Amino acid sequence: MPPASTEASTPVVAAPAAPVVDSRMAPGGPGYRRMSFALFLAGVATFALLYSTQALLPLISDEFGVAASQASWTVAAATGGLALFVLPMSALSERYGRRTVMTGSLAVAVAVGVAVPFAPNLTALVVLRAVQGAALAGLPASATAYLAEEVRPKALITAIGLFVAGNSVGGMSGRVITGWVAQEWGWRVAVGVIGALAVACAVAFRLLLPAPRHFTPGSLRPRVLVRTVRDHLSDPLLRRLYAIGALFMTVFGGVYTVIGYRLTEAPFSLPQGIVGSIFLVYLVGTVSASTAGRLVNRLGRRGALYAGAATTAVGLLATLAGSLPLVLLGLVLITAGFFAGHAVASSAVSKTATHGRAQASALYQSAYYIGSSAGSTVGAGAFHAGGWGGTVGVGLLAVVGVVAITLLGTRAARAQGAVVAV
Repeated sequence: MPPASTEASTPVVAAPAAPVVDSRMAPGGPGYRRMSFALFLAGVATFALLYSTQALLPLISDEFGVAASQASWTVAAATGGLALFVLPMSALSERYGRRTVMTGSLAVAVAVGVAVPFAPNLTALVVLRAVQGAALAGLPASATAYLAEEVRPKALITAIGLFVAGNSVGGMSGRVITGWVAQEWGWRVAVGVIGALAVACAVAFRLLLPAPRHFTPGSLRPRVLVRTVRDHLSDPLLRRLYAIGALFMTVFGGVYTVIGYRLTEAPFSLPQGIVGSIFLVYLVGTVSASTAGRLVNRLGRRGALYAGAATTAVGLLATLAGSLPLVLLGLVLITAGFFAGHAVASSAVSKTATHGRAQASALYQSAYYIGSSAGSTVGAGAFHAGGWGGTVGVGLLAVVGVVAITLLGTRAARAQGAVVAV
C-alpha cells in the first residue's frame, strides 16, 4: 500500500545568480597589451604626420621666400582639415566601426604623405597638408570611442593616456627626425622619411589592434547626427571640456610653431638639427599624459586642470629669458602642463557622454584642433608683430581662459552639490 501523501510541498531553492563578468579589456587581461601598443602606434603616426612640417618652417620660408605667418599655414591647414572633418568621420565610425575607419584614415594619410615632398610651391603644399589633415580626422575620435567601448571604466584614463602618450612620441620623433634629416638633405627628404615611418606604424596598427567586441552600429541619418551633436553641445560640462581642450592647444600650437624661428635667430642661432632635437622635451609629455589618471585620483579633475594650467603658465614665462637652459626648462613645463590637461579633459569627455561617444569625442577633437590652427596662425602673427613676447602673451591669455572656465565649473559643482563638474 503506497504511503499516504502529506501534501507537503518540497521547498525550491533558487540557484545562485551567476556573477556578471565584464568582458571588456583591462590591464593584464587578454588583448590589452596589443590594443595599447596598436593605439600607441596610431598616435605616433597621427602626430608625426600632422606636425611633420612644424620644425621645418624656417627652411620652408627660405625655399619659398615667405614669412613665418605664411609658412605656418602648412601646419594650420593640416590641423584645420582635421578639425573640419573629425565629426563626419566619427559618424562613419558609428556606422562602419572604429577599426575600419581608423585603418582607412591612416591609409589615405600615408598615401598623401608620399606626395607631400614633391609639392612644387607653397600653395600646393598647403592643399596637400589640408587633405592629409582631413584624412587623419578618422583617428582621434574613433580611437577614444573604441577605448570607451572596449576598456573597463577604471582603466579608461590610463588607456587614453597611453594613446595621448603615443601622440607625444609621434610629435617628438617627427620633429627630431625631420630636424636632423633636413639639416643634411633638406626638408623634402625629411617629410618623406616621416611618411615612411607612418607607413610602418599603420601596418603594425592594423595587424595588432583586436577586433571590437562591444561595438553596436549606429545610424548615418543626418537627423540622428544633428540630434546627437545638439545633445552634446547642450551639456554644460561637455562645452567646458571642449573649450578647455581648445585653449590648451592654442598655447601648444603657438609655442611649437614659432619656437624654431626663435631658436634659429640671434641670440641662439642654433642649427636646424639642434632645433629639431629640442622636441625631445615631448618625452615629458609622454610621462605626464600616461600618469594623468594618478593625478586625477590625487587632486580631482578640477585640481588636475588647475595644475596643468599653472605649470603651462610658469613655462611660458620661463621662455622669455635670454638663457637657453631657461628656455628649455620653460618648454619642458609647457609640454608637461599641456599633455596632462589634454589627457584629463579628453578622458572626461569619454566618461561624460552617455551616448554618441564618437561624436562627443569628435567635437572635443574639433575644438582641440581649431585651437591648434588658431595657435599656429595667431602665434606666428604675434611673433611677426612683437617677437617672442607676443607669442607668449597669446599663450598666457589662453591659460587664463582655462582657469576661468575651470572656476566656472567649480561654481557649478557647488551650486548643484556635485563633485563631477569641471
